[in-house]
Amino acid sequence: MAAIVYRCFLFFGLSFLVLPKNKQAEKAFHPLYMAVTEINLNPSDKTLEVSCKMFSDDLEQILEKNNHAQLDIASEKDKANFDKYIPVYVKSHLSIAVDGKLVPLSYLGFEKEKESAYCYFQAENISSVKKIDISNSLLYDYTTQQINIIHVIVNGKRQSMKLDCPDKQASFNF
Repeated sequence: MAAIVYRCFLFFGLSFLVLPKNKQAEKAFHPLYMAVTEINLNPSDKTLEVSCKMFSDDLEQILEKNNHAQLDIASEKDKANFDKYIPVYVKSHLSIAVDGKLVPLSYLGFEKEKESAYCYFQAENISSVKKIDISNSLLYDYTTQQINIIHVIVNGKRQSMKLDCPDKQASFNF
C-alpha cells in the first residue's frame, strides 16, 4: 500500500514540475477537450434557449486560426471581434431542427467565466417540440480528441447525449 501511495505522490509531484510555466503554454495545455451545449425550450417566451460552454482557450485559438487574428478573450478591446467571430463559427458548426424544420439561431452574446466561455443563442417562435435533431461539430476542427455533450430540456424533461469526434448527429424525441 505504501508503494502505491509513494508512486501516486511521485507521479503527481513530478507532473506538477513539468506543467507549463508560461501563459502561452498554459493556454494550450489541458487534458480534456469538451464542450457542452444546452438547449432549453422556454414555452412562455416561445423560444429555444441555447448555450454553448467551451474552454475559453480552445475557442480563442480556433477563432484566431480561422480569422487570422491575434485575440485575447479576456481583453475588453477584443470583445467586438469575438462578438463578430463567435456567431459565424458556432452557426457553421451547430444546427438545430425542430420537428423537421431548421431553426435560425440569433446570437445574444458571450461571457468568460474562469477557464470557460459561454456563448448564448436563441431561436424564436417555438412553442412546442416533439423532436429535435442537432448537428454539432463544435471544435472538431480544433482537435480530434473533442467531445461534445448535448443536453436538451423540454417541458422539464431532460435528455442528454455524448458525441465523440467525428460523430456530430443527435436526435431527441419528446
